[in-house]
Amino acid sequence: MKTISSFLTILLFVGRLYAQTAPHAISGTVKDAGNEVLPGVTVRVLQMPDSVFVKGAITDPSGRFQINALESGTFLLDLSSLGQKRFISLPMTLDSAHSSIVLPVIVLLPAKNIELKEVTVKAKKPLIEQEIDRTIVNVESMISSATSNTMEVLEKTPGISVNANGEISLNGKSGVLVLIDGKSTYMSGADLAAYLKSLPGGLLDKIELIDNPSAKYDAGGNAVIDIRLKKNRIGGLTGSFSAGLSQGKYARTNNALNLNYNYKKWNAFANLGYGFEKNYSEDVFDRRFYTESGGLASRVDLTNEQVYRNNGVNANVGIDFAATPKTTLGLILNLNRTKRNGNFDYDSRNYDASNQLAVTGSGGTSGGDTRNNTGLNFNLLHKFNTAGRELAVDANYLHYVNNGNQFLRNVAFEPSGEMIRREDFIYRIPADFNIYTAKADYVHPFAKKRKIEAGFKSSLINTDNVFNYYNLENGRESINNTQSNHFKYKENINAAYLNAQKNWGKMGVQLGLRVENTNVEGVQLGNEAIAGTTFRKQYTGLFPSAFVSFKPDKKGDNTFGLMLVRRISRPNYQLLNPFLFQRDQYTYSSGNPDLNPQYQNRAELKYQRKQWLNMGLSYNKFSSTIFPTTQTIDTIFINRPDNIGGGFMALLNTTVSASITKWWYTNTTLRLSRVGLKGKVLTEELDFKSNIARFELNNYFTLSKTMTAELGGYYASRDFTGQTVTSGMYRANASVQKKIWNGKASIRLSVEDIFHSWVYHNRSISLIRSEYFQTNRTDTRRVGAAFTYRFGKETFARKRRHNNNASDEEKERL
Repeated sequence: MKTISSFLTILLFVGRLYAQTAPHAISGTVKDAGNEVLPGVTVRVLQMPDSVFVKGAITDPSGRFQINALESGTFLLDLSSLGQKRFISLPMTLDSAHSSIVLPVIVLLPAKNIELKEVTVKAKKPLIEQEIDRTIVNVESMISSATSNTMEVLEKTPGISVNANGEISLNGKSGVLVLIDGKSTYMSGADLAAYLKSLPGGLLDKIELIDNPSAKYDAGGNAVIDIRLKKNRIGGLTGSFSAGLSQGKYARTNNALNLNYNYKKWNAFANLGYGFEKNYSEDVFDRRFYTESGGLASRVDLTNEQVYRNNGVNANVGIDFAATPKTTLGLILNLNRTKRNGNFDYDSRNYDASNQLAVTGSGGTSGGDTRNNTGLNFNLLHKFNTAGRELAVDANYLHYVNNGNQFLRNVAFEPSGEMIRREDFIYRIPADFNIYTAKADYVHPFAKKRKIEAGFKSSLINTDNVFNYYNLENGRESINNTQSNHFKYKENINAAYLNAQKNWGKMGVQLGLRVENTNVEGVQLGNEAIAGTTFRKQYTGLFPSAFVSFKPDKKGDNTFGLMLVRRISRPNYQLLNPFLFQRDQYTYSSGNPDLNPQYQNRAELKYQRKQWLNMGLSYNKFSSTIFPTTQTIDTIFINRPDNIGGGFMALLNTTVSASITKWWYTNTTLRLSRVGLKGKVLTEELDFKSNIARFELNNYFTLSKTMTAELGGYYASRDFTGQTVTSGMYRANASVQKKIWNGKASIRLSVEDIFHSWVYHNRSISLIRSEYFQTNRTDTRRVGAAFTYRFGKETFARKRRHNNNASDEEKERL
């Protein structure tokens, strides 16, 4: 805590150094010819005498705008809005005698030959918006989103990859931090995948992809994906509904209802979703085991088949209250319930050194789990003045409860068919999580385009995980303490950060520093057969960040950026739990309480040309890399994470977005990387390097005023995860949309993985006297149909960049 106290002292000192004369501001209200307020009007500040663009804003639901942090000078205001004539003001001067100008009501006249009711039909967001520090994906513009869950939407999002285990990566960077409305879920691995599959795609507004997060964000994760749920602030009741059904080998459905009511000082919203999924997974393994001299010792052919069903219900409801003109309070409740059940069956054939059949086996697992997740958020936003000085406060409580039951059976036979042995047992797996977080973010702009941001965050996580193993004989259960486990885990992270920003016309610089102190305690409770163990870890890290942007031309068509960041990937409780869990009689998995966090340093050079070209060249250096290892004992594989020496990744990322014709728009992304890992895995030396390519092509067609279509494809070359190398594979998708009822409703059809080519072909590397080959396929080829409908007053409606809590938006970073 001494480090935190010293850091806060630095914040106060820097604040004093920056404390100078407050910058200037211009504010006002915009109405139409009928004296109705106009939200969504674009307001641009132009500097005299050359009309150079300085800053911009969008009018809020009350038609108001406020532009802060302006220097002394003479300016014009340029206002534009769909269906209205353009408005340019008379010159206005800001100086020491006129630091703030409050304009009278500005009235925009209607444009000729345009009916008001047509305005809401014409506006359409592009699928992808490129910014120098992030990419914004507008999910509503993705035709197939209504038939998909959130995990499937991520898989189809340019730049995002999801592997067979549900692990998400962004532009080649794994270990991604996933946020929902700016808040961490504190989930990872299978838990996060199950949660994202329970959220219908119709609930999503947009996805923000942030390669190089600033010091304001948690240092955990190599990149940030922020999933934003729909929320509108137009007066009255508005909403949308979507219902989607897709069919592969099995059926799925995803349905969503979004509601918003805005009245004077109150804004209430609700996102309600229901999803059902039935899926299958098929794995075929060829495992080979060798003697010390390299000769074949034995071989196992293993086939796993799994069929499972998910039912998920999600409710996200909240309310915002403008207590005063400067203070807004908010409360959000999130409820999520997912029920999963299924069957996992396997068949095995074990051959000896002479390739003669020695033993056959069969078995399976049946059962499921129920997950109940509850989240409560309180947020406050206070604006001290009109210049942008503000304080945002958030407090969160998350409670996750998981109850699972698995019934397992293992049977072994002689080649003649005579049974050798049979095991029947049960896993009962209850888990309870309690998570508390509190954070505050302070923003203080100064004269001459300077700004500081500072804040702190504290989180406390308590988990209680039970794995009880019961032998089952003649229908009677008896606990087996030697195979049971009770693991409790506590984690406390305290953090503080400072960002200092300065702009000089064409150049902008931001320097940031975040300090995080981590305290971890894990307790494996003992029982009659096993003694208890305890481990504790405490470490403090400094995570600097630097961002420089340069716009060489007056229009800002070209932007160069240089970004330097340091990140951390902490092992979660699942990776630290030493319990040995059985998948089948040949495959086990275990955690590692000695696991240390992984660190990453990254330097990236970026270039952006308007909205059509975005390039990034980065070099990433990893240390204490968290690496999934595989140990062989006889014919059994035991998977366990460990730290190895380190690795690197050099990445060139290029995205081109262009209109080929008036009716054809295309977005193409090519990622080329050189990846390497070096270290010791158990007793084997690992020194592996690989060239990896990713190619994404998405085409968007405007077939008529009411019909659009999409055709896309994705290719992934050879890749590796841990001690597994995956061969190249590809997929192709297509969809079409027909708008009806004056654009308020749509009918959508889609086809995913048209050729059912998204199949994993894996092989092992650097295993001790063993190797394996694996083929995995799931229900990826699907045909879907969806219906969407928007209702409520939407004339001149324009979705704005919004907060679902007061602390989740990083504003004008460069």
